[in-house]
Amino acid sequence: MRVLHTADWHLGQRLANHERLEEHRAFLTWLCQTICDQKIDLLLIAGDIFDTGFPSNAALKLYYDFLREVKNTCCRDLVIIGGNHDSVSTLNAPAELLRHYNVHVVGGAPVNCEDQVIVLTDENDQPKAVVCAVPFLRDKDVRLSVPGETSEEREARLKQGICDHYHQLVPLIQEFKQQGIPVLATGHLFAAGGSGSDSEKEIHVGNLGQICGDQFPAEFDYVALGHLHRPQVVNKMPHIRYSGSPIPLSFSEVTDKKQILVLEFEGASLTNILELPIPCWRQLVRFKGTIDEVFPKILAFDNGDTALPAWAEVQLQYEHNLHDHTARLHEAFALQDQVQLLIHRPLRTIAQQSLDQQVAPEQDLADLKPKDVFLKKCEEALEQDTYQDLVATFDELLELMPQTEDALDLATNPVKSLF
Repeated sequence: MRVLHTADWHLGQRLANHERLEEHRAFLTWLCQTICDQKIDLLLIAGDIFDTGFPSNAALKLYYDFLREVKNTCCRDLVIIGGNHDSVSTLNAPAELLRHYNVHVVGGAPVNCEDQVIVLTDENDQPKAVVCAVPFLRDKDVRLSVPGETSEEREARLKQGICDHYHQLVPLIQEFKQQGIPVLATGHLFAAGGSGSDSEKEIHVGNLGQICGDQFPAEFDYVALGHLHRPQVVNKMPHIRYSGSPIPLSFSEVTDKKQILVLEFEGASLTNILELPIPCWRQLVRFKGTIDEVFPKILAFDNGDTALPAWAEVQLQYEHNLHDHTARLHEAFALQDQVQLLIHRPLRTIAQQSLDQQVAPEQDLADLKPKDVFLKKCEEALEQDTYQDLVATFDELLELMPQTEDALDLATNPVKSLF
């Protein structure tokens, strides 16, 4: 059996208010062809099919056109789970109809745990694989709120709830394990140790509830994860993986190598994992520096054989006269038809002093009050007139602290240790 693992399509995503439909359409066309070329039997899509819970008609059309086209290939079964960006009701609405075409959709955690266990059969109606289709687990799915609990208690309960959810599936798959049938699982979560990018939203506050690879049941022969957009192995366990997103969804992903994963099973044994690179249909590029540094880089940019013009983010460093620098920046892009300016981030460079340099020779850092240390650190790290809100928040924290001498002394040490 051959299985293809992909995730985090984010159909309908807009980058700086620019549509990504052309890139997504090209990817889905390529994916259908790859399914044929690789003779895929099962397609796993591990969440975040859409970028929002209310996808546009164009995004929905891409999705349903793909389902129609892939059913004309050799791929017999599809398993699709919901991610944190997806609407459970949007995904689940056609689920009963799609089931007749061997498209199994689990948009959210069902009431009955066994509804997540999908038994796939061959042409003779004999079980050939089992998928524990676990979608994104919302807070209400895995734990009961407890009034007055601390953040540590909440995190522990959340982690335990996620682990318990997976372990509840183990008794339901034992008979298939005994028959030598491969068992796969899905998930849409932030596994501990994973490397994220700027485009992922926190699933839980502070990404609480991260679980380690060894906390997944050992009965799973492969765990197909979604949510993180960089392809990666979890905790050096090759059978637990993020496939990553098919296209770069933010400029923080410009160096990522996008891929899909093809799994080869012989009986219940996972014998090979093939990492197939995804073609790039539009490059995202970053230019950073002064106008004199950036100008020639823009003119020298080569888009290669990429089908669509590149999109650029420019971090333009300047001291004075931003208007003049911006005019020259637009002049550079007017002369370069292979790349389009999408995001312009002016970065004013000012003479900055380190915290130690700001302290007079006759002073010692320990002699300063907490707020004085905080202000000097802001002056060192941030542009002028940009940190008023931080100072106001710091003042609120000082007011909330006990005003005894001992408490203030305890407050001084953590501030000093931060810097």
